[in-house]
Amino acid sequence: MALRKKTNKELFFNGIFNENPIFRLALSMCPAVGITTTMMNGLLLGIAVLFVQVFSSCTIAAIKDFIHPRIRIPTYTLTIATWVTVIDMTLAAYVPAAYKEMGIFVKLIVAFAIITMRLETFACKNDIKSSFWDGFGMGLGFMFGLMSLGFVRELLGMGKLFGHDILGFRPLLFFVLPAAGFFCVGLMMALFNYVEILYNRRKKG
Repeated sequence: MALRKKTNKELFFNGIFNENPIFRLALSMCPAVGITTTMMNGLLLGIAVLFVQVFSSCTIAAIKDFIHPRIRIPTYTLTIATWVTVIDMTLAAYVPAAYKEMGIFVKLIVAFAIITMRLETFACKNDIKSSFWDGFGMGLGFMFGLMSLGFVRELLGMGKLFGHDILGFRPLLFFVLPAAGFFCVGLMMALFNYVEILYNRRKKG
């Protein structure tokens, strides 16, 4: 029996909730922990990953019939590197201050597992339209994860949001440390699983 093809809406929301790259698939954890001390960092890196994911997915979907199985991984890497170069140069030109803080992570997008994984499991097997929505959902889910972590860590660690003083004091400096990144990721994973359990129970009831 053939599996039902997901609609564009299902592909979009799948990356945000069901297969959220950070909170459900636990992929690309290094940037999730290292860059999310502020919401702005999470937003900018999230935009970069969204751009690279969408355009890489569409590119591979467009040329999948011309890729020899033996060179598919190098092809994915070359495709990702091309789009990373585009976004890297764009950020360096238009937001140099923010780029200076997270420049190394932008370059490391080439090695982000989430992007290569979606090219291998989805884009190389589907059409451009479906790959666009899958890439868009995954990229947006990754951005959502980064910004959620940035929100918690910036607010509780520095009392600020997007650099603006909200609380007037620093509640818990622990949250700006790398260890706090793993702590926050763990809590958010637990929250996602709990919400899914409640949803499934309500759906069955």
